[in-house]
Amino acid sequence: MVSLTINGKTQDFDVPDDMPLLWVIRDVAHLTGTKFGCGLAQCGACTVHLDGAPLRACVTPVGAAAGKAITTIEGLSPDGTHPVQRAWAELDVVQCGYCQSGQIMSAVALIKAKPEPTDADIDAALSGNICRCGTYPRIRAAVHRAATLAKETTR
Repeated sequence: MVSLTINGKTQDFDVPDDMPLLWVIRDVAHLTGTKFGCGLAQCGACTVHLDGAPLRACVTPVGAAAGKAITTIEGLSPDGTHPVQRAWAELDVVQCGYCQSGQIMSAVALIKAKPEPTDADIDAALSGNICRCGTYPRIRAAVHRAATLAKETTR
């Protein structure tokens, strides 16, 4: 039995400690916004936050997440009003959309760490998130827009 706090809600899960966190999130907690991509922590589709830091859920054993705060794409905002989600929609970033929850989670962590990221900051922070559709210019523009929106909401 593992006790996890996902998106602010604590639940007990009857799963082995070495089960990948991704499968608990998707298959047991039924939060399917976090995607399976490669299973090797190379593509970023499975990015979630663990105590506020981006983490690849596909290679993280669930036991390592016990007692920590897990945030998935569903936990950013119930209605899509998080500044990063708003920027993604405003700039029509998504093409196929498969990688976008991981891209968004990485962008949220970046803006938290660097409220005014440069292009180089964005490229470095999101370099582990692969977009097969090649929407990188729109992703970069959306991160800049999200940083502006985040500043506006904190005023």
